[in-house]
Amino acid sequence: MSTEDGEDPPVAAPEPSDRVSDPSDAFQALGNEVRMGILETMLEWTDGVGADAGERDSESDRAHPSFSMLFEASDVETSAGFAYHLDELVGPYLRKVSAESSADADADTDGTNEGYELTYAGEQIARAIATGTYTQRVDHPPVPLEDDCPFCEHDALTARASDNRVTVACGHCERRLLRLDLPPAGLESHGESFPAAFDRYHRHRLSLVRDGVCPACSGEVDARLVRPSPATDDLLPAEHAIHLQAEFTCSCCGTTLRSPVALSLLSHPAVVSFYYEHGQAVSERPLWNVGHEWAETVLSEDPLAVRVVVELEDDVLALYVDERLNVVETQRASVSETTEADAADEGDEAVETTETTEADETVGTHETDDAAETAAQ
Repeated sequence: MSTEDGEDPPVAAPEPSDRVSDPSDAFQALGNEVRMGILETMLEWTDGVGADAGERDSESDRAHPSFSMLFEASDVETSAGFAYHLDELVGPYLRKVSAESSADADADTDGTNEGYELTYAGEQIARAIATGTYTQRVDHPPVPLEDDCPFCEHDALTARASDNRVTVACGHCERRLLRLDLPPAGLESHGESFPAAFDRYHRHRLSLVRDGVCPACSGEVDARLVRPSPATDDLLPAEHAIHLQAEFTCSCCGTTLRSPVALSLLSHPAVVSFYYEHGQAVSERPLWNVGHEWAETVLSEDPLAVRVVVELEDDVLALYVDERLNVVETQRASVSETTEADAADEGDEAVETTETTEADETVGTHETDDAAETAAQ
């Protein structure tokens, strides 16, 4: 909505955050089996599950159990002892709410007419405990993958899990393509199909950071082109030594995610539609080998700029990416048109098309054109 003079009204600043407790106090409140049981019971009530879910008289009963309801669900012998543990959770993990509609609200042992609900922190902790995030370590023996290794092209890729971390590696050339976390619930529930879940999980994380949202805390994400670390260079063949990476860093929690530039563009509308027009779905390409049709070329060193090219059948899609990972221009052409243009540029070398993996941002020689200059600005 605009004001009468045509100017947009000022955007209201967000309210300052309310710190309900110190971290040491918050975690100390969790150090008791009774309190863990209360959080587990509260999560069951929140989700409307549990042995007595069908007997609850109202929506308030399901969402806001009273003191007596929680006490009856526990193994504590005295209401006074239970009240002490319950009060230790109120604030950081539980809040009191009106429970006038609860069937036994008037009969609460502690004499109050209140119910309880999980705070945001309480629900996050309860679900993390339920899914084993803090309590389970899952290992899984190697599972063969259908895709060939993007480096040596042998059918020798496997995915294995150790301590909730998944490693995708090639048994032939002995290169590691990926090593990323997967929550224990994902490893356990998906069984031998965990590689597919692993791919979807991290594809979703890439899409989130690409949209500027941290997958860990929802904070604001800073995106930029960077030169890879020496450790990453060691994973690459010599011919792929010159390359760049996409780096996403959360300004709140510090979570950092690095990937090939091409992988950061998989959800871009131009890429999705390009594959769709050729009867394919880019979402079906696994992160460890999205296909030999991808290539990357460094266009500028200062500022950094990259051209990412995708070739399907007789068509080519080029995306020009600036130092902040913005796609500043896209171009479509046929292979024949691209070949003629390359031949006309003396001194330029053809873009080498290779596979893209965690450590494989394919780049050719430094090139310049109108779009390259735009990306570098």
